[in-house]
Amino acid sequence: MTGRPRFSNSAWHRPACNNGSCVEVAFEHGSVGVRDGKNGTNGPVLVFTLAEWDSFVRSIRRGRFDIPWFRRIARRDRRFAR
Repeated sequence: MTGRPRFSNSAWHRPACNNGSCVEVAFEHGSVGVRDGKNGTNGPVLVFTLAEWDSFVRSIRRGRFDIPWFRRIARRDRRFAR
């Protein structure tokens, strides 16, 4: 693939928002685009391969990026239940 995918015709997905802090994700041409939902189409887009994105999502699910103090809070708060 030459150049960087623009994701101009992609459907952007917003999984969850927290006080206006939203991350949007789009899939196009074998790539994954991630952007800050507050910026919409005007902000930068981080571009990952499908393999990179899959590895990232698996790492999140396995708790690789968990913060110990947050884990204690999450156990007590049902909003963060897995």
